[in-house]
Order: sequence, then structure tokens, then C-alpha cells
Amino acid sequence: MTDLPTHPIRRKQPGVLPAEYETLRERGIGRVTLPTGKPAWMVVRPEYARFVLSDPRFSSDKMNDDFPKMTPNSLNKLKYCAPFMINLDGPEHTELKRPVIQEFSPARLPPLLAKMRIAVDERLDELLSRQDRPVDLVMEFSYPIAWRLQEIFLGIPVAELRKMRDNVWDLLMRTATEEEERASAARLNQHAEDVLKEKAKNLGDDLMSRMIQAELDERGEVDWYRLAPLMLSNAQGIHNSTATMISLGVLALLGHPEERATLLAEPERMRVATDEMIRFYSVNDGTPMRLAVEDVRIGDTLVRAGDGVVVPTLPVNRDPAVCPYPHQLNLLREEPTRHLAFGHGPHQCPANRLVPELMEIVYTKLFERVPTLALAVPESELTYKYHSIQAFGPAEMPVTW
Repeated sequence: MTDLPTHPIRRKQPGVLPAEYETLRERGIGRVTLPTGKPAWMVVRPEYARFVLSDPRFSSDKMNDDFPKMTPNSLNKLKYCAPFMINLDGPEHTELKRPVIQEFSPARLPPLLAKMRIAVDERLDELLSRQDRPVDLVMEFSYPIAWRLQEIFLGIPVAELRKMRDNVWDLLMRTATEEEERASAARLNQHAEDVLKEKAKNLGDDLMSRMIQAELDERGEVDWYRLAPLMLSNAQGIHNSTATMISLGVLALLGHPEERATLLAEPERMRVATDEMIRFYSVNDGTPMRLAVEDVRIGDTLVRAGDGVVVPTLPVNRDPAVCPYPHQLNLLREEPTRHLAFGHGPHQCPANRLVPELMEIVYTKLFERVPTLALAVPESELTYKYHSIQAFGPAEMPVTW
């Protein structure tokens, strides 16, 4: 290939696979150009994706100078922060991830979901009390639910999480000199420490409370700096993916009234339907990415040490090996598919069980309580955008009932 596609390959419609991905389908791997101008490999075949995401010869260390980057030096600015779990490999990653995984255990996940049921009902109470319509579902329902999930999970108020997001964005994207970087990083780290110290005064049933208590039990004191990345990474972008998936799922169910009626009448099928929507839309385009630290063969292609590898989940999840008729959104599939929307291997998103169950709660409660919900404009008039660079979904979604 002489003209390399540029990664990320942008979509124009949420469920439509860009044609550039299909040019890579036959071999399952091909070259792309990053926004920095550097080349990288892209894999679109499920078996290749699972291989890259599980083999230790492909690193997640974003502080490595050779790591494939979307901007020339933004990731380098993370040197001012403690290591982020997602950017580590091997035992270091496992150690930081272990307490997070425990939050999604059979003992802890049900209480979290019970709180989210209450949160969804409270949000619906507020919406249904309004006299003014239409309402933008994106900003008035999807995002509040996504932020509330993070607030409950972390035990940190939404206002503080929003400030953390802004502080991270300021460091990564709005600083140009070393002096600006140091000043921005100092604000970011000090705010995170202040939030954690305030949290320590009122521990509860949430991740950060348990992390603080574990530090006190083990060491007698808390390393505020080391704990901060758990909050910062959540505040930075996870809510965008969650909110975007809520909006797209509602849009899909509005567009499939017969299937929606079946799912509400047979609620045991809603879980598979939510999983299918997550597979079909695969809302994030820019991740995951890896760095080859040794020469490795992917199929018949030799990837050299120092090469970047991109694993976009949308084309991977549209491969016929994942499910029959992969380009079709089938809300009544009998079984969930082995998709990779949450990644794979050691860095697989630990919320891979939480998110489908949360979506099930959201969609079921919304359509049971608001059975006349409808778009206030023709679907053809909706516009779409990338929320925080990567999650593609409706820019706004006016609804009425």
C-alpha cells in the first residue's frame, strides 16, 4: 500500500463501518499513518487482535519514546503523575488492577447495580416532572447517568471529577513550555490529593474508600500521589463511552419497535441485546494501541521491535468470525458474541460485566416508565460527533413523550 490510511479512521454514521477498514480485511493487518506522521500496523482480524492484546511482547507503556502516539508529546506529560494502571505491563499492572477487579466481583457488583437502579429512577423522576419538551437525551439523561455511575463507583462527587477531567485536559493539551507543564501538573496533583484527603474523613462503600483503608491498614499512612491516577483516569473519559452507548442504545431501540416490544415482554433477552448493541457500535475508535518490544509475526507479517500496533475494535467486531451477519444489528440474537469492545487480555476493561448490566437497567426502566418516548425530529436530521476525541455518537438527541 502506497497511500496509507490515517488512524484514527473516522466514521460518519455510528453503525456504518468506514470503507478503509475493509481494505485491510483480506490480510487482517496493514499499515496506517498516525496523526504524528509515523507509520503503525493496524489489525482488524479477531484472532490477530486477541494475540496482540494478550502477548507480553506487545507493551502498553505509553511512556516509552517509541509508543505509537496520537500527538507528538502529550503522553510525555504524564511523567508528572504517578503511573496509570492502563499504561503499565506485567506485575506492576496486575498489582494496581487487582483491587479494581474486586469491585466487579459477585459480592460487590449487585450493590453497585442496586444503587444505579435508584439513580436511573431519580433521573427519570426529574425528567418526567418537566413541562418543557423536547429534552436533549444526550445532555439531560445519558451524561448524568454516566457521571453518576463514576460518582457512586469511586465515591467522589461529580463536581470534583469534572474538575479533575479539566485539569488533565489542561496538562495534556493546553501547555506548551516546561514551566506551564509543571504548574499545570502541580494544580492537578494538589487537587487530587485534596479530594482524597477529604474522602478519608468520610469513608464509604466505594473503590476509593477501600483503597484508602487498605493503605492505612498496610502502611499506616496513605500515598495520595499513587492513588490519584485511579480517579484521574476515570474522570478523563470513561463517562464519554458510557454516555454515548446509552444514547445509541436508546436510538436503536426507538428504531426497532417490534424488537423493543419483545425485549420488554421477555426481559431475560435484554442482556444479550445490550451486549449486541455494544458490539455493533463499538463506540471508541482510537484504542487500544500497543508497542512491539520484540520482533513478532502476526500471521505472515513480521512486526519489528519498535513498531506501533493499533487494534480498532469496530472493524474487529464486524468480522464474520465474531458472529453471523456481523454488519447487522440483531437485537434478538440468541447468544452473546465473543466481541472485543472491552478489549482482551490483561488490559481488558474490568467493567465488561458492569456495562451491559447497567445498559439493561437503563433501557428497561426508560421504556417501561416512558413507553411513548419518541424522537422529536426525524432521525435523518440527527448529527453526530466525537465526544472527547474517541467516542462517536449523537451530538444531541431531542426526545419527547
